[in-house]
Amino acid sequence: MDFLLEILKGFGALARPDVLIAMVAGFAVGTFFGAVPGLTSVLAIALLLPITYSMDVIPALVMCASIFMSGMYAGSITATTINIPGAPSSMMTSIEGYPLMKKGQGANALGHAALGSMVGGSLGALMLMLLLPIAAKLSLLIQTPGKFSLVLFALVVIIIMQRDTIAKGLVTTLLGIMIATVGIDVMQPIARFSFGTETLVEGIDMMPIIIGTFAISEVLYQAQLHRGDIQAAALRAGAALIRRRDFLPPLSELREIGFYTYIKSGLLGYGIGVLPGVGGSMAAFVAYADAKRRSRHPEQYGHGSREGIAAAEAANNAMCGGAFVPMLMFGIPGDPTTAIVLGVLVINGLQPGARLLETQTDLIAPMFASLFISALVLVPLTLFLLGPYFVRIVSIPKGLLYACIAVVALVGSYAATFSIFQMALAVVFGVLAFFLRQQHYPTVPLLLGFILGPDLEQYLRRSLSLSDGNPIVFLTSPDSLFFLVLTALFFYFMAIKPLKEAKT
Repeated sequence: MDFLLEILKGFGALARPDVLIAMVAGFAVGTFFGAVPGLTSVLAIALLLPITYSMDVIPALVMCASIFMSGMYAGSITATTINIPGAPSSMMTSIEGYPLMKKGQGANALGHAALGSMVGGSLGALMLMLLLPIAAKLSLLIQTPGKFSLVLFALVVIIIMQRDTIAKGLVTTLLGIMIATVGIDVMQPIARFSFGTETLVEGIDMMPIIIGTFAISEVLYQAQLHRGDIQAAALRAGAALIRRRDFLPPLSELREIGFYTYIKSGLLGYGIGVLPGVGGSMAAFVAYADAKRRSRHPEQYGHGSREGIAAAEAANNAMCGGAFVPMLMFGIPGDPTTAIVLGVLVINGLQPGARLLETQTDLIAPMFASLFISALVLVPLTLFLLGPYFVRIVSIPKGLLYACIAVVALVGSYAATFSIFQMALAVVFGVLAFFLRQQHYPTVPLLLGFILGPDLEQYLRRSLSLSDGNPIVFLTSPDSLFFLVLTALFFYFMAIKPLKEAKT
């Protein structure tokens, strides 16, 4: 009851001028970055992360939450209008939205995407607020060996979710863990892998990793692409999307989709978001596949199914609420965006765990409220205000846009650490991530490996210390055994079984 009371106070905190401005600014930034192909909410928060150093914790977290939700929806804008998903999670939306766009029904497709995002996003935020206290109580039952197995489970899920590039995902995850070992030992005050230089004794800051992996590498990656046709295509699309009433989905289409589709897709998205490292892409894919499997008109899928749009968008926005659960309870990011939000928490001295809910709910409750409000305003914003102009965001000259991003990224990395060395590291990691992407190595596991690596090592060494070096403790501890069995099941059904089926 006390937690729910704090949540209600969190909604009241949004009325504070500084918090309200942060939420509105975050929503606008998230929409912009989500709609521009190549930019994502991850990049938006990464670039704004240095700014949070000078902000109070509540406005900083509120801004991150609104960026997360609006950026997740905004990816559907260009996915529908020019068949280029603004975010990876909008891939399934492009399959159905772009055919409708070619039929002259792009506004209708965007309306369905906004409605699905609103229902799924608000459902995910509500479930986050209602179920997080239960998750907090369960987290107290997990002992040190269980925490090691949980982090191991998270890393395994992160790797196998790369699907066709599992081996490469393993390489980048291990690379992230290796980078995290530079600096002071997690258990003893001893420097390691510093190569005799004082600059590495303090270790590698999270800021260069985030900015290098997501900002610098993106600038380099986009520089090699030739997208001269995007601006013309966007302007043509903008001319086609000029009437606001076309954005309102007819009741007949809503009845055809069914309320059940929205709710089930939202629940699937939330559940998938709770799994560490999975993200909106998997949520959208699973919900889309499930909707197609039980649809009364499966023949429409791939040719402009509004049901497919609703399922995919409800799931990927509901994932936003689920992704906060492992991050807040265990410090394990549910997706790349919450990995950076975790950085905001740590910067402000907030440590994830059950104690965070018990003692500092007043600081994180406004973030939950912002997530919910940001989802609710998606439909009014699309239908009555900015819908006809959303697509014109992509008409900004790409050269100017990415040059500005590069400058902001470098200045931000220095402003966050006041270290020329750390700023240089951002460039190094950006170049590294660029070449990894060139060879089709996923870069998200690099960041998640860097974040989770110290916890994996710390819990492993503590568990072995408590058991006098006997590794059997991981099998005799019930919570540890549970996560190990869960890891084995995931590995079998997500990696080994599909491989067997492919060979047969």
